[in-house]
Amino acid sequence: MTTFRDNLLAGKTAFVAGASSGINLQIATRLAQAGAAVTILSRSPDKIEAAAAGIRAKGGKCIGIAQDVRDHDGVGSAFAKSVEAHGEIDILVSGAAGNFVAPFNGISYNGFRAVIDIDLVGLYNVMRQGFPHLRKPGASCISISAPQAVHPYPLQAHVNAAKAGADMLIKTLAVEWGPMGVRLNSIIPGPIADTEGMARLAPTPEAMEKSAKGNPLQRLGTKDEVADLALFLSSDAAAYITGAVIPCDGGLCLQGAGRVGG
Repeated sequence: MTTFRDNLLAGKTAFVAGASSGINLQIATRLAQAGAAVTILSRSPDKIEAAAAGIRAKGGKCIGIAQDVRDHDGVGSAFAKSVEAHGEIDILVSGAAGNFVAPFNGISYNGFRAVIDIDLVGLYNVMRQGFPHLRKPGASCISISAPQAVHPYPLQAHVNAAKAGADMLIKTLAVEWGPMGVRLNSIIPGPIADTEGMARLAPTPEAMEKSAKGNPLQRLGTKDEVADLALFLSSDAAAYITGAVIPCDGGLCLQGAGRVGG
C-alpha cells in the first residue's frame, strides 16, 4: 500500500540542521522516506552519525555532519560537503534550538546569548550559508519555531526573543528571495510527545497531563504530525505558500500563553 509520502520528493535533496533527535530527526526521516537525499547536521559526531545510520537502515539516503550552527564558517563547510555528496539543495530546514526555564532576572548573560546564538544566529548562519547552494527557482526553506514566538511565555524571555526574531527573519527572506523562486515558511510545533523540549517544559506527569489537556484538541501532538507538515511545505503541493508561520499545535496558539507545562 502506498501513501502520499511515497516518492513525493524523488530526485530532490534536503539539508536539515539540528537533526540528531526529536522533531528535526523525524522531519529528516520523513523527507528521506519520500525520496529525498538528505544531509543532517548537529553538534555531536556520535549522535549525528547514529541518526544518519538510522535513516539509512530504513532505506533512506542520508549523510550526517557534525557541526555547531553557531559556527558561521563551519556551517559553510557543511554545506559544501552536502553539495558534494548530493548536489544542489531543494529543501532546507533549520531546527537547532536551545532552551531552559528561568525568570529573566535569573538568566545570565551567557545563558541569554547561548539561546540567541543557537536559535536566531544559528538560523542566520544556516540560511546565509545555504543560500548559494539552493535550487533557484524551486527551493523550499523551513524554520522550526515555537509558541514562544507568538505569545510572551513567562520564564522564557530568551526563547521568546529568539523565536520572534527568527520568525520575522523568515518573513523578511520570503520577501527578498521570493523573486528568485525560493519559498520560506515557519512551523510552530505545540506540545509534542516524546521530545526533549516537552521533557524540560513539563518535567512531571502532572505537568505533561496539563499540557495535553491545554489545547482545543486536548492531546499532545506527535513528531509524525510535524514531519508531515514539513513534507507538505517541501513539496510542489505548497508551491504558492511562502512567508507563512503555521502552527501545528492542536489550537494552542488560539488560547495564549501559559499552557505548555501547565
